[in-house]
Amino acid sequence: MDSPERLLSIGQFARASGLTAKALRHYDAVGLLAPASVDPGSGYRRYQADQVKAARLIRRLRGLDLPVAEVRRLLDLYAADPEAMTDALVSHRRRLVARATRLKGQIHDLDHLVAGKEWESMPERNDKPSLDHDIQRKLAAALFNRVWTLLEQETRTEAEDAEMIHAAHASTYHWMQIGKPVNRARGEWQCSRVYAVLGLPEPALFHAQKVLDICQREGIGDFDLAFAYEALARASALSGDESEARRWAELARSACEQVAEDDDREIVMADLETLPAGV
Repeated sequence: MDSPERLLSIGQFARASGLTAKALRHYDAVGLLAPASVDPGSGYRRYQADQVKAARLIRRLRGLDLPVAEVRRLLDLYAADPEAMTDALVSHRRRLVARATRLKGQIHDLDHLVAGKEWESMPERNDKPSLDHDIQRKLAAALFNRVWTLLEQETRTEAEDAEMIHAAHASTYHWMQIGKPVNRARGEWQCSRVYAVLGLPEPALFHAQKVLDICQREGIGDFDLAFAYEALARASALSGDESEARRWAELARSACEQVAEDDDREIVMADLETLPAGV
């Protein structure tokens, strides 16, 4: 056993790690961070100096609003595979972004309520817009085509970039209401491409993953599955993850072999040629 001179008291360890003594006792009780030794008579806890790094990591993870059970799981992941920790934190970041988006919407609604007393004539928030089926289909197609027109322009204004984003989402929304899963997949793909063209990797990855999820869930293959992989390759390259970009690009090229129509296969292959060099 380490001699007392080589161990830190709970007070010393708390100062070194940034955790409170109360938190350290709690983390010991729940099995997250046990002291190196506990005096059986006095109950004094002592810690090894090399536990400070783990304690600081725990403090940072808890500061990210991760529950104790999840912190314990992440530490176990990190011990087995450091990359798994990265993947888990990226997933948590997506949850925080979604939560922040919800909060922004709530703040926006609250501002309107306070400023205009809108509760006096406010419709139910869950009410969906009611549109004729054929009109909604025409809107979805027209918006989709408008996005393509903007994507193909050599130069765009800031307003046109914004229009492109909103038109892509509006088209996808309408397809979600009246279209088939393949229409939704293609809408999500277009959203991903828009964000990729605008140099925004996070939403590009988000929508690219949606495409693949829909294809796998609905059994959609051929042309659309190949483009799902292409979108993930493009978004991964944009985010700087070259190994993932190459992996998705290889899957896209393999999927091309299963595309039934020659013209469709050529379209996918031509698009893959526009990926960054080395992907």
